[in-house]
Amino acid sequence: MNITILSTYFPRECGIASFSRDLRDNLMLWGENVSIFAISDKKGLYNYPREVVFELEEENRDHYTIAAQFANTSDIDLVFVEHEYGIFGGDDGGYVLDFVESLEKPFILNTHTVLPEPDFHKRRILSKLGQKSTAVICMTHRSAELLNKVYNIPREKLYMVHHGVPEFEEKPSEVIKKAYGIENRPLVVTFGFLGPGKGIELGIKAVSYLKDKYPDIIYLVAGETHPNLKKKMGEVYRESLVELIQALGVDDNIKFINKYLSLEELGEVLYMADVYLTPYPHRHQAVSGTLSYAIGCGRAIVSTPYDYALEVLADGRGLVASDANPKELASLIDKILSNTQLKERLEKKAGKLGKTMTWPQVGKRYVNIIENIMHAQVKREVF
Repeated sequence: MNITILSTYFPRECGIASFSRDLRDNLMLWGENVSIFAISDKKGLYNYPREVVFELEEENRDHYTIAAQFANTSDIDLVFVEHEYGIFGGDDGGYVLDFVESLEKPFILNTHTVLPEPDFHKRRILSKLGQKSTAVICMTHRSAELLNKVYNIPREKLYMVHHGVPEFEEKPSEVIKKAYGIENRPLVVTFGFLGPGKGIELGIKAVSYLKDKYPDIIYLVAGETHPNLKKKMGEVYRESLVELIQALGVDDNIKFINKYLSLEELGEVLYMADVYLTPYPHRHQAVSGTLSYAIGCGRAIVSTPYDYALEVLADGRGLVASDANPKELASLIDKILSNTQLKERLEKKAGKLGKTMTWPQVGKRYVNIIENIMHAQVKREVF
């Protein structure tokens, strides 16, 4: 089949862009032909690869209708719409509705954020997208429930598919630590784009409570400031973290890798972690690609209690705090660092789920859904 994905796309630095590149690669792996309609924050800024056949300026409303018309007159059989409120133009990303209103080809809606208590406008956007779609994919059972009850999307349209995880090359922790100059030191890791709402300050405070017991502890925060935030506010958030570090006297215990990590570098950072910390402060985080990567690498994980973590770390796959409280996070990190058996048990359980979340398996699940809905559509047309 000829499939196109409407999304941000590499080399734009964006979590959805990374996801869409992985989705394309793994649909191609199973024999599909996949092109990209790339959403740009500035036309001509990115040197896109050849699979990008149409570039939309996110704030140019006309581009959404033109892109749909392009799809209508091409040999495209099916469109994936990657939905995240922050990547489309208009209020709450409302311009994406112009695209689907003009689109005459079937489309699958892939949901990355499903809010439990959306305002009227956000609810209207996602509801209309779901109603017009042929199928809706989400990444947790909780999101599927919300899509049905809050957004009125019929259950028969809903499919749950895990966030895909790259097949990282496993490397010995101490060997990698030595290469990074932190051998024989307990290591807590968080990675991803930095910005308010990521909870890095909670991790820094947690490590300050652990410093007396573990004077050599390192909290490694890997990733650059989110490009959109950097454009608007510069490095204000990162600078606030540095001020907090100095105020708490943990300068020797916190390290930053301030850049966008390659997959190889990301694998190294994850595999050398003694504890992976995911400290989102808000409970209604529907999906976390960074947490899914940590599960994929079979890490011992400590988390704040947000929706995605509560679902995927259930049944002993990780330690989840009762609140976004740095003292409690410190206590849970201490449990793992002081108990080798617990650490190994958590790694084993997380890794077992992680093996089912690798991108080739997730890609096959997408292909099965495509075949299912397209076959059903053909039957409807015949009968």
